Amino acid sequence: MKEVLLCQRLDDKKVRCQTCAHYCVVLPNKRGICGVRENIDGKLYALNYGKLIACQIDPIEKKPLYHFLPGTYSLSIAAVGCNFACQNCQNWQISQASKPAKPISGKGATPQEIVDLALKNKLPSISYTYTEPAIFSEYALDTMKIARRNGLKNVWVTNGFWSKELLNEVYPYLDAANVDLKSFDDDFYQKICRGRLQPVLDTLKGLKKKKIWVEITTLVLPGLNDQEKGFKEIAMFIKKELGVETPWHVSRFFGDVSWRLKDLPDTPTEIIKTAYQIGKKAGLENVYMGNV
Repeated sequence: MKEVLLCQRLDDKKVRCQTCAHYCVVLPNKRGICGVRENIDGKLYALNYGKLIACQIDPIEKKPLYHFLPGTYSLSIAAVGCNFACQNCQNWQISQASKPAKPISGKGATPQEIVDLALKNKLPSISYTYTEPAIFSEYALDTMKIARRNGLKNVWVTNGFWSKELLNEVYPYLDAANVDLKSFDDDFYQKICRGRLQPVLDTLKGLKKKKIWVEITTLVLPGLNDQEKGFKEIAMFIKKELGVETPWHVSRFFGDVSWRLKDLPDTPTEIIKTAYQIGKKAGLENVYMGNV
């Protein structure tokens, strides 16, 4: 474990975590919403530091990133934990594994060992993915700094629910990000994800301002975020705030692999095609239909 990078000490040994937009106030001997940041005697520690829960080589297009190092492979890594609890999560076995206060699993690996593995396999990038990289940001940042010194690119696949403080720490070492824009409805974020919309929009605008390459993914859940109004709002946000060149990936949902929506039907292909048409009509240059 490692002491958390971004936090504020409060009275009575309480600590405010400043890693994500929840800004959890963590009491002594308790953890934050993510399940991996624990207050130990008035100091906040990332319990998942140095513990890989997943490590494999993926095509960069699987992130999905279609306009960043296309045709290459990336070393994909993750540690347990997430600041969301999305009912539709497909990686819930690792994203939710530590909640509320379960042991932190993972194979020990130092940041240098991760970079060495990428170099050994002649991979041009490392992707911080599968769970939420903000929640293993200390581990990710130490790895990213070494990767940058060795000429490797750094990619985050993220829900974007970051603090402003985290954005300022991450962006100097970040080359590209795929950000989930799950809906343009704050109620959806609160009920389905246990988060909020506005911090995600703020992160997206912040990344664009910092000139980080961004691609957007929207996983379409039948009856929950599949309304044309929502598609239009997302498309217009991308156009106005991020630029028409910003890719938008609209993907199908499959209930059998989800955490708590197993009875929800798979997304009809027709809905994905509708979102695609709305994006193109709005003037977006790069709209992609996933899993169709």
